[in-house]
Amino acid sequence: MIDLHTHSIFSDGELIPGELVRRAIFNGYEAIAITDHVDFTNLDYVLGSLKKLKMQSNDDIEVLIGVEITHVPVSKIDRAVNRARELGAELVVVHGETLVEPVASGTNRAAVDNPMVDILAHPGLITEEEVELAKENGVYLEISSRQGHCLANGHVARICHELGARMLLNTDLHSPDDFLCDELAMKILTGAGLDPDTAERVLRVYPRELVDRVLSDYR
Repeated sequence: MIDLHTHSIFSDGELIPGELVRRAIFNGYEAIAITDHVDFTNLDYVLGSLKKLKMQSNDDIEVLIGVEITHVPVSKIDRAVNRARELGAELVVVHGETLVEPVASGTNRAAVDNPMVDILAHPGLITEEEVELAKENGVYLEISSRQGHCLANGHVARICHELGARMLLNTDLHSPDDFLCDELAMKILTGAGLDPDTAERVLRVYPRELVDRVLSDYR
């Protein structure tokens, strides 16, 4: 299992980063990204703190440090992405237009239009045009296991599969109860309407591809 969207106590998660990593190892994960919620008020603090996690890196798992740019005004998203990269974010996630939060309209478009964004999280009722842009710019689109955010999984899976855009399954983990096993992960993906072969690629091939891309860029 590879999970590229999780949260620690540096935003609204329950675990300190080290425990989050330890529990991921216990649950058999091969890679994990810590992507705490940020805007301009806490971006420097979060990345400065997460970078210290490298001091206790573990050979049992690949750990990426990143951010989830959250509720930033649409016109400022590119600036936030650039700032995150300047501060050392290995992975940049943008909080998409989920059905259960008042995310500003246009956020999805701003995210997929920026090749420096890695993942658009829980993008809700994303349009075909936006999916095409994500495909063109190498932005991965998220299938979510998180309650509420998962409501549009079927739509995201269908449109991405039809247009050939890359998808990932992420937990948007906030607590120890959010860790997934492979069996449940496959059920979530097939429950979203993906055939088993495509679900397997979404679970294993595409996240590995993105992790390798990040590692080649930053290490």
